[in-house]
Amino acid sequence: MPMFDDETTTTAPVEDVWKLLYDPGRFPQWWQGIDTVERQGRDGRGDITVYPAGYPDFPMPQTLRADASGRQVTVSCLVSDLVFAWRLDPLPGTDGTRISVHVELPDQEAHRLEGQRDVVSASLRALAALAHGGDAGSATAGPPARG
Repeated sequence: MPMFDDETTTTAPVEDVWKLLYDPGRFPQWWQGIDTVERQGRDGRGDITVYPAGYPDFPMPQTLRADASGRQVTVSCLVSDLVFAWRLDPLPGTDGTRISVHVELPDQEAHRLEGQRDVVSASLRALAALAHGGDAGSATAGPPARG
């Protein structure tokens, strides 16, 4: 199973980053390639529905699991079976936060590995900037994040 990890840091406190990461309605502000999020599943599947940028007629139900005490959010696509496990950790000696993500792709989606690396990297930077009070739109946009 193809997978990768990425991380970045921000001077924003964990609580500020959590507010952005936990709220799927805010995903389009920082998660590259996501245009719209509905706060319900689709056709009885999932917890939320993501509409990728450029694909307004392609609803993608997702499961969303959050653990506030562990500062973790896992988003699993029910269409392409990609899994994004986000984690927040306080930076020792500062008010800052380490934002990390572990991504798993099923074998049939292995051809998307490099594209997903680009999307996740841009999304991490955008999340960190937005939490810090910056402009998430200033991050480099990657290809649409389908799944």
